Amino acid sequence: MDKKKVAVPLVCHGHSRPVVDLFYSPVTPDGFFLISASKDSSPMLRNGETGDWIGTFEGHKGAVWSVCLDTNALCAASASADFSAKVWDALTGDVLHSFEHKHIVRACAFSEDTRLLLTGGVEKVLRIYDLNRPDAPPREVDKSPGSVRTVTWMHSDQTILSSCTDMGGVRLWDVRSGKIVQTLETKSSVTSAEVSQDGRYITTADGSTVKFWDANHYGLVKSYDMPCTVESASLEPKYGNKFVAGGEDMWVRVFDFHTGDEIACNKGHHGPVHCVRFSPGGESYASGSEDGTIRIWMTGPLTQDDNEPFAANGSVGKVKVTAEDVSRKIEGFHIAEEGKTN
Repeated sequence: MDKKKVAVPLVCHGHSRPVVDLFYSPVTPDGFFLISASKDSSPMLRNGETGDWIGTFEGHKGAVWSVCLDTNALCAASASADFSAKVWDALTGDVLHSFEHKHIVRACAFSEDTRLLLTGGVEKVLRIYDLNRPDAPPREVDKSPGSVRTVTWMHSDQTILSSCTDMGGVRLWDVRSGKIVQTLETKSSVTSAEVSQDGRYITTADGSTVKFWDANHYGLVKSYDMPCTVESASLEPKYGNKFVAGGEDMWVRVFDFHTGDEIACNKGHHGPVHCVRFSPGGESYASGSEDGTIRIWMTGPLTQDDNEPFAANGSVGKVKVTAEDVSRKIEGFHIAEEGKTN
C-alpha cells in the first residue's frame, strides 16, 4: 500500500475563539506576514514563514470576520460585527482609522495601490473609503443584491468582485460606473473567492464544489466536486498546479489543479476548517479552524520530488526571514501576551 508522508504542521495558538479568515501579505523586504481574524475580536499578526506571533490588534468589540494587509504589510484592515471597519498601523498596532457602518461588516480589502479600502456586509452596500481623505464620506457602488460575504479587487483596481451570504453567484462591478457587469453563476452561496497571484483565475468555493474561472473572460475553466462541504479554497501561486480546500470534515486537502485528484489529506484540526490560504511563494499554506488554531502546512518541494525528507517541524529548506527582520516589525508594537483572552 502507498505509504503517505505525514505532514507535521506548525500549530499557532493564541485565539480564544474560532479563526474565520486568513490573509498573507506579498513578500516584502522584511519577509511575508500572515494576519488572522477570529470571533475573539482581536486579529493577530504573525511571521508568515515561521508562524511566530508578532502582535495582536486590540480595539474591536465584536467578532472580526475579515482581515487584510496592504501590499507592503505596513497597514492592516479588519471588518467586524461591532459595525465598524478599522485600519491599523501594522508596525505599532495603533488604530489609524475607524469607519462606522450601520450593521455587521463582513468583508474588507485594500486596493492594490493601497489608497482605497473596500468594505461590505449585512447592509448590502459596497463602500470605498479613500485612505488619503478618511474623513470624506465613502463612495457607494450599486447596491449588492444580498448580504455581502466576500470582497476583493481585480484588474489593477478597476473591478470589484463580491459574493453574498444568502444567494449563489459572484458579482463583478466596474469601479468607474459602479454597475454590475458580470455574474458568475453558482448553485450555492460562495463562501470564498480568491484572485490568483498572476491574475489569471478566480478560485471560488460554493457548497461542495471548488470552481476556477477565467479572470479576464469570466468563463468557467474547471469545476471539481469535493468530498464534503468546503468553506474555502486557494490556488498554489507559483506554478498553479495544485489547490488546497478545507471545510466541515476538519481535514485540509490538496488537489491536482489539472485533474482534480486528491494529492494529500492533512488531519489535525478539531473543528471545521473556515479558511485556507497559500503563502505568496507557494511553499506553505495555512488553515484556520473552529478549534481556534491556525496550522501552517509545508507544501513540500515544489518540484514534486517525493524522496525529499521533511524536517522535524514539517518545513523544507532554510528559513529566510532573519530575527532582525521580525524584530523590526515587532518594535513599538503593543506587546500583548499570546493566548490572552478578553
